[in-house]
Amino acid sequence: MQQAAVISALLVSLALFSATPLRAENAPEPLRNDDLATWSFVWENDYFADTDRNYTNGVRISYLSGLKKPEGVSSFFAYDILGAHDDAGVRRGFAIGHSIFTPEDTAATAPLPDQHPYAGWLYGEYSVLVQQRQRVHQITLQAGVVGPAAQGEWVQNNWHDLIDGDPVNGWDNQIGNEPGFTLSYDRQFRALHEFGDGGFGADITPSAGVTLGNVDTRVRGGFTLRIGNDLYANPYGPPRVRPALTGIGSFSAADRFSWYFFAGVNGAAVAHNIFLDGSLFNDSDPNLDKNVLVGEVQAGIALQFRRAQIAYTYVTRTKEFETQTSAQRFGAVSLSVKF
Repeated sequence: MQQAAVISALLVSLALFSATPLRAENAPEPLRNDDLATWSFVWENDYFADTDRNYTNGVRISYLSGLKKPEGVSSFFAYDILGAHDDAGVRRGFAIGHSIFTPEDTAATAPLPDQHPYAGWLYGEYSVLVQQRQRVHQITLQAGVVGPAAQGEWVQNNWHDLIDGDPVNGWDNQIGNEPGFTLSYDRQFRALHEFGDGGFGADITPSAGVTLGNVDTRVRGGFTLRIGNDLYANPYGPPRVRPALTGIGSFSAADRFSWYFFAGVNGAAVAHNIFLDGSLFNDSDPNLDKNVLVGEVQAGIALQFRRAQIAYTYVTRTKEFETQTSAQRFGAVSLSVKF
């Protein structure tokens, strides 16, 4: 049943991805006066679901420019790689992120071969987005380090000390140091319908993408449904931590207040996941029988007040490896500010 649902999400999304772009009522051009940058902070943690296992924490701080004419490397990616037209809006982004993974039994000091390996992932990120009417193309480069150099043990145990939590004892068994790289391409487009003159409406945004790298290699597809007001000015939803189904994180500062509810489904076919498969170059790393097909369901709410937006997302992710005892559940909180 799990595999059938994931395959269905992938096939539907990829079919929409390759089809003619969806029609949108009153689809506006990119907001030409949106020259303000967006700074975002995202925190994902399974504490919100009262668990402490597998993907247990993710933090990402990002900068996304306003719509400006690209220069240098950004111009190359926008025009030569992503095929931006003259009527396109282009944004470039930078981010730094950190993710932590642990087994279910964090009291044990011995290796736990049937549970998720300990791992930390510290990375920097560069992205270019091309926004054309109701479509977005995005290319993202991530580079960093997996292993003790990522300081996962230091972050987690100091956080547990701060909140008076139990110590995590098995970090001596974590995945070894290795430079990490990923290259991702994503495409999103949406159909928007407004009801009446009050700005209330609904939209659906199919998305598809591919990631290649020694940290993560996968093909993914999904869609997000939103219901709320002034959706035309707040496209594509709040930011998340990859490999999640994510919005671009930008919004309009013109409104005094807007809101929307959202729900989404994402499916992925995973060829390589360093946090489960171990290093491509080091046979001594832990290695689990991963599930090639992984699905994710998310739902939440976003509120925008002038130049600030806050969002909460609750996520359920299907089992990522054969001996995983249950689906992964966690929450994501994001705060975005424009200036």
